[in-house]
Amino acid sequence: MDRQGVSTATDVARTATARITLLLPRRSDWTHLRPGRDLTAGVMVGLVALPLALGFGESSGMGASAGLVTAIVAGAVAAIFGGSRVQVSGPTGAMTVVLLPIVAVHGPDGVLVVGLMAGVVLVGLGYAGAGRFIRYVPVPVVEGFTIGIAVIIALQQVPAALGVDVHAEKVLVLGSRAIETWVAHPAGISPAVAAGVTVLVLALARVVPLLPGSLVAVVAATLANSALGWGATTIGHIPSSLPVPSVPSVPWGDLDALVLPAVAVAALAALESLLSATVADAMSVGQRHDSDRELAGQGLANLVTPLFGGIPATAAIARTAVNVRSGATSRLAALSHAIVLLLIVLVAARWVGEIPRAALAGVLIATAVQMVRVSSLTALLRSTRGDAAVLTVTAVATITFDLVTAVLVGLVLAGFFALRETARSARLEEVPLDDSDHADEEQSLLDEHIVAYRLDGPLFFAAAHDFLLELVDLAHVRVVVLRMSHVSAIDATGAHLLADIVRRLEGRHVTVLLSGVQPHHERVLRELGVHDQLAHERHLFATTPDAISHARIHAARVAHSPAEGAP
Repeated sequence: MDRQGVSTATDVARTATARITLLLPRRSDWTHLRPGRDLTAGVMVGLVALPLALGFGESSGMGASAGLVTAIVAGAVAAIFGGSRVQVSGPTGAMTVVLLPIVAVHGPDGVLVVGLMAGVVLVGLGYAGAGRFIRYVPVPVVEGFTIGIAVIIALQQVPAALGVDVHAEKVLVLGSRAIETWVAHPAGISPAVAAGVTVLVLALARVVPLLPGSLVAVVAATLANSALGWGATTIGHIPSSLPVPSVPSVPWGDLDALVLPAVAVAALAALESLLSATVADAMSVGQRHDSDRELAGQGLANLVTPLFGGIPATAAIARTAVNVRSGATSRLAALSHAIVLLLIVLVAARWVGEIPRAALAGVLIATAVQMVRVSSLTALLRSTRGDAAVLTVTAVATITFDLVTAVLVGLVLAGFFALRETARSARLEEVPLDDSDHADEEQSLLDEHIVAYRLDGPLFFAAAHDFLLELVDLAHVRVVVLRMSHVSAIDATGAHLLADIVRRLEGRHVTVLLSGVQPHHERVLRELGVHDQLAHERHLFATTPDAISHARIHAARVAHSPAEGAP
């Protein structure tokens, strides 16, 4: 290898090393440490996370213990390597929506492999600096899939809440089958437990928001079920220790089919984690997360968690909010939350196994209700028709298809409405040729068959066609001056349509002059081969006064020519 090649390779290695260094933990991560407040917040979040971890593990189809393992392992790894000092990670309702069909088709090993693959994707996204793209997701899309997730979570709990055992890949089918089964053989205890826990959680959240209401409700339901002999179905055996780390068996025959689910899991983890970090920034003073590091941290968490039998994880908005409200200031809070859960597994696994499934269903139904912010929903539905349509379509697509499809559909629809509004902002209007013109001079120019138009806004495919075609209808005009200084953007379609309009007007012996074309727009015209069509006979001018002078000369010359001057 020559010296230049060695130098290039060295530069690449240095750049890669510097990029990796930015994603690693550093001493400054712990400068905001407040042990008393952080440990208190960690205990509080751990108590809140316990029933949620159990419930989401059950909902994923991997079992309650898988949810606990995920909360412990992913919570600890993301707390150390993530990009937010107050973020709490673990199993979430949104992730269970994606995992349930994977479990049904590929089994538990398929889920573990999907988690590993998603972890690799997330680390790659963090290294590539993809965190900045979260800012481009519109609020109606976020609210829409949040509502869709809430509905799916609630529908997933219908069988456990009714105490029936039915299965279906689509949640709408699952809910209807569960209701039909329960109607055929009604039993009152499970619905009563689920309804009681749901009401208690929501009531405590309103009356005593700092109290871990879900934990209180689950404990009360468990004690009542055991003491009064209600006979509600319980979770069952919970391991009293973490599983020994092992590499999951790779289903090689299904590996190709697992790529898209892994991408979906990674996309969801990235989206939910960055949204959660943004919410945490807004809730806490002086907190600002590192998006790329957050992606890499979530990727590492998803690489480690499957080795212990856990499911893919992401940052949890609800638990993060509890963490911030409880006074957390550093990563110690999220780390101690994982330690609290580990102690519960080691000390109280037997009692955890006595929790009724209907109680967890009630907790998750309450969580789904709390996910829907009525004020935000109402404001978006009333804001514009476009926002309302994007929110509604995204929510329906989330319930009907899957989260990634829903977000893509929402982004496309939001882009369409944004494009339409941008196109509407483009205008073609007849205006005075310069600031010094007066009405009599303007009329004089019109008498000379000269007319000026100013193009405002973007000249691109969605905006150019309609108003440029207005120029074709001009009559009794010899020279048209198009003032381009207010054009904000121009694309290939706009440039080619502009050239086509010029050709059509000049085919009718109408001369078109362009003034004030900005240098970067002129560069676009040149690269597309349109510039020469517009600039023939030097019909491009730097300023409008130059164009006016040329227009007067040209109009006078045409007026005295035999062909044009005859009556």
